Amino acid sequence: MELPLVVGVDGSDESLVAVDWAADEAARRGLPLRLVHASLWERYEGAVPPEDGDPPYEQVRAENLLDIAAARARRRAPDLKVATEVAAEEAVDALLHEGHHAFSLVTGARDRGGLTELLLGSVSPAVAGRARCPVIVVRGDTTGDHGRILLGVGESARGGEAVRFAFQEAETRGCMLDAVRAWRRSAREPMQHPLLAGNPAHQHERQASEQLDSALYEAAADHPAVRVRRTTAEGPAPKVLLARSGGADLLVVGARRRHGHHGFQLGRVAHTLLHHADCPVAVVPEEV
Repeated sequence: MELPLVVGVDGSDESLVAVDWAADEAARRGLPLRLVHASLWERYEGAVPPEDGDPPYEQVRAENLLDIAAARARRRAPDLKVATEVAAEEAVDALLHEGHHAFSLVTGARDRGGLTELLLGSVSPAVAGRARCPVIVVRGDTTGDHGRILLGVGESARGGEAVRFAFQEAETRGCMLDAVRAWRRSAREPMQHPLLAGNPAHQHERQASEQLDSALYEAAADHPAVRVRRTTAEGPAPKVLLARSGGADLLVVGARRRHGHHGFQLGRVAHTLLHHADCPVAVVPEEV
C-alpha cells in the first residue's frame, strides 16, 4: 500500500498554497494525497443536536474547507487520488498521528513576525520537531522552476535519511542537487597566513569537504543519474543555507531524533530555516 502525502488544511491562504505544492509533489511521485482538517466541533456542538435538524455549523465548515481544498488539488492534478478527513483532535496531534502512516506531512507557513518567531508551539515547527516522517513546510518561492534541490549536510548526515530524501527528490524532479556543508573556525584559533600549510581555516575546510564526501557517498552511488554540486562554506549553517535558499525549489535538512525521547526535537538550524527560508523546507528525522 502506497503511503500518502498528508496536508494539513485550515482554510488559510497558506494552507491552500501547501495543497497546491503537495498536489504537484504527489503527482510527481505517483502517490495519493490526503487532506486533513483538525476540528473539535464534536466536543462543543456534537452533544447537543441542533433544533432545526441541520448539521452543526462547525461540521459543515470543516467539510466545506476540505471540499474546496480537494477540488483545488484535482484541478491541479486531475488523475490524483485525493482523500479527506476531519480529525477530532488539535492540529498538531492530528498531523502527528497521520504521520505514522504518511510518506510525508505538508503544512503551510504563517509569517507574522514579532512574538510569533519565538513561539515554538505553532503548528509547523511543533510538527516538524516531533514527527517520525519528513515534514515539508511550504513557504517562500513555490514556483519550482529553479531546477535545484538544496541539501544542508550536518554532523550526523553520513548515510542519513535527509541525504537519501534529497537525492530521491532531485532524481524525481530531474534536477541538480546542491549539497552544502558549513564549517566554522573557533575564535580562539590563531590567525595565520592563508598560504601556510598549517592554517586552521584550510584544515577546517578540508575536514568539511571530507565529511561532505562521506555523507553523500552511498546515496550518490544509488542515484548515479543525479547531478551533484558539492560546496563547503565558512559561516553559521543557518546563514549559509538561507543565503542559498532563494535559488532552490526545496531545502532539505535533517533533525536528530534521540531514541526513546518523544518531546520537541527541532534544532536551531531547522528552526531558523522554517521561519526565514525563501523556499519550501523539508525537515527529515534522523535517528541517533
